[in-house]
Amino acid sequence: MMTALLNRLAPYLWPLAIANLVANIGIVVTGGAVRLTGSGLGCPTWPRCTDESYVPHGELGLHGAIEFGNRLLTFVLVAVAIACFLAALGARHRRATRISFVIGLGIPLQAVIGGITVLTDLNPWIVSGHFLLSMAMVMACIALLDELRSPERGAAPVLPRTLAWATLASGWVVLYLGTVVTGAGPHAGDTDSPRNGLDPATVSHVHAISVYVLVALTVALLVVALRGGHAWLARVTGLVLVIELLQGVLGWVQYGLDLPVGLVALHMLGAGLLAAGLARIALAVLPHRVGAEARAGGGSQPHAATRLP
Repeated sequence: MMTALLNRLAPYLWPLAIANLVANIGIVVTGGAVRLTGSGLGCPTWPRCTDESYVPHGELGLHGAIEFGNRLLTFVLVAVAIACFLAALGARHRRATRISFVIGLGIPLQAVIGGITVLTDLNPWIVSGHFLLSMAMVMACIALLDELRSPERGAAPVLPRTLAWATLASGWVVLYLGTVVTGAGPHAGDTDSPRNGLDPATVSHVHAISVYVLVALTVALLVVALRGGHAWLARVTGLVLVIELLQGVLGWVQYGLDLPVGLVALHMLGAGLLAAGLARIALAVLPHRVGAEARAGGGSQPHAATRLP
């Protein structure tokens, strides 16, 4: 019975891997919506919604419904992650199985950290860790997609490889400082939640400087990739540069307009896309052998989901 289930799921490994990515970026946006609507403590405790119940009651109002709805989305992530893991098992793709397993492990860890944020009244530093773990999970989803369908390539030369890893590191600094700016800003998730005590204008300017560094490194990497004839790396880097520029413009506009909720939500979506792009850059300088998994297993991959189109 289990073998039959694995065989049925195996052809869907690729769409399930995409669904994993979409779900993990999506819950970042819905989590942001919880904070932006002031619903972060709509369920004032965890793992229950109240001390007496796992579900919200009428007195909690709309905020309780929003927060509880976001908690329920965790089960969607769990379902997608399990299906993807089983599909990888059915396809007998060992690396995809390991990556899918890691993504699945991240979900309960996220739930626990999310619970701690509630129990600490949305402490901004813990909220920051919650967001950064989401970015790491997005990157793991990209690693899975890269493993399944990516052009065959050798390791990039030292210069583009160094620039790619510097871009990744700089991107992590940008993402982290973005959470610091959020922790100093007005969207705490609840009117009584603490802020980090830093000056919003100062940390916003520091964050902007980190973005300038990231864009400069990305441009340098793009130039090196184009001159070196690294087509895949150039394509990926060019796309990430577009995301960075759009994020930068959006960041300045939302800052100038006093952080309207809609623009902040779009900025969070952009952060998820940026994390995905940064992972693509880092992976693009690493070797990738199409069919290497099949050779290691002593046979051919039986399902098209694991092959380059």
